[in-house]
This record gives sequence, structure tokens and C-alpha cells, in this order.
Amino acid sequence: MARSRSTTGLAALLGLMGVLHFVKPEPFERIVPRQLPRKKELVYASGVAEVVCAAGLLHPRTRRAAGLASAGLLAAVFPANVQMALDLNRKGSPRAKAIGFARLPLQLPLIRAALKAARED
Repeated sequence: MARSRSTTGLAALLGLMGVLHFVKPEPFERIVPRQLPRKKELVYASGVAEVVCAAGLLHPRTRRAAGLASAGLLAAVFPANVQMALDLNRKGSPRAKAIGFARLPLQLPLIRAALKAARED
């Protein structure tokens, strides 16, 4: 089976976000849950993981492993998205608060796309 549009889109999104982790790490560092140490290192590690997953999704031989890894990665970074929503709830504008919480359920279709990619030949 050829690569689906959802897999290509997920690869593009992960690749872009992964690169942004290196180009502008500060916003990502701010949303790492407070309990976790070495925020910059975690941001760089997740950036590498996102770029590797993106590249893996693009090739049929690595797509299954990359799809499963992408689903795991998206689940693993969910606490950062929760942290961002909580931070915005404390000191964001009403619009920012709404966006912060509205983003949370969007992880589910991304995880679903990653799992779908893992099933592509």
C-alpha cells in the first residue's frame, strides 16, 4: 500500500515540530512538567525522536516501527500539553486558555494516524 496522506501529514508535522525543538527550544522548555529535570535535554531528545519518527514514517521498511514509535511519542509528550494548558489557565488570555485546552483532545487523532501508519505496507 502506498503511503497515505495522513501518514505524510503526520511525518511533516513531526518533522517540523522536531526541527523547531532545536531552532527555538525555549517555548518547549517552558511546557516540560515542572517535576522533570534537565528541561533543555528533554526538549532536544524529544526533537530528535520527532525527526527520527518523521523520517521513518516516509519509508515502507521503517513505517511500522516509526508508526508505533510515533504513537508512543505522542502519548509521552501529552503531559507537556497538559502543563501548557494549565499554565495558560493561570495566566493566559481567555482565547489562549481555550486554545490550550482545545488542543488536548487533538492528540487522539494524531495517535490514531500514527497507529494507522504502522499498519500500512
